[in-house]
Amino acid sequence: MKVALVTGASSGIGAAIAIAFAEAGWSVMAAGRNEGRLEEVADVSDSISTWAGDLEASDDCDELIADTVDEFGGLDCLVNAAGVLIRGIAEETSDDDWGETIGINLDVPFYLSRAAIPHLIKSEGSIVNIASNWGLKAGERAVAYCASKGGLIMMTRAMAVDHAAEGVRINAICPGGVDTPMLVAETEEKGEDVDEFLDDVASNSPNRRIAAPEDIAGLALFLASDAASHMTGTAIPIDGGLMA
Repeated sequence: MKVALVTGASSGIGAAIAIAFAEAGWSVMAAGRNEGRLEEVADVSDSISTWAGDLEASDDCDELIADTVDEFGGLDCLVNAAGVLIRGIAEETSDDDWGETIGINLDVPFYLSRAAIPHLIKSEGSIVNIASNWGLKAGERAVAYCASKGGLIMMTRAMAVDHAAEGVRINAICPGGVDTPMLVAETEEKGEDVDEFLDDVASNSPNRRIAAPEDIAGLALFLASDAASHMTGTAIPIDGGLMA
């Protein structure tokens, strides 16, 4: 049975990915900060184990990779789905906001990928990074987020080139708006009506709907599968045609 490690798995895209992999027959380590919500995800399938904790330093990331390999005997796919969005133009972005955004969205995926690569070489496995279409084009009042996701896309490409000959594939998914708790919370913090905001996002998409976390999970599962064996170094928009 193949083994996947999914970060940010306590809610939203990460939770949907962990469940999708488990339903497809994978053993899954679901990692995140909220232990209670992780247990709810694990209740969906006996194939899901949980790891609750913060991933702030490289030692934390090394520990998570080691714990996953110790529990399951190996690693076939790392999905870096944990992320944070802190709004603001440059003058509104504090050092702490910048550091938290770059730390969670870029540093942690790097630390985890670095620790995972030796195991993925053995399994000829893959990494799937959850980036954003705002890593491909700019969004308003999101300078730190755009920088972090743009960096994640370039990191994906560079690592893909470095490790392609070793059989490791590394790809990025670039969602547009997705109906997740993070998006809802951000909308509420701005004092906007959530339903109206989600309707606006859908109306701006050529297919006239907002993505569900399960849409992103389906693409992540495909990229980890043998069907995508010749795909590496890609950054794939999944936004209902918005980038087009």
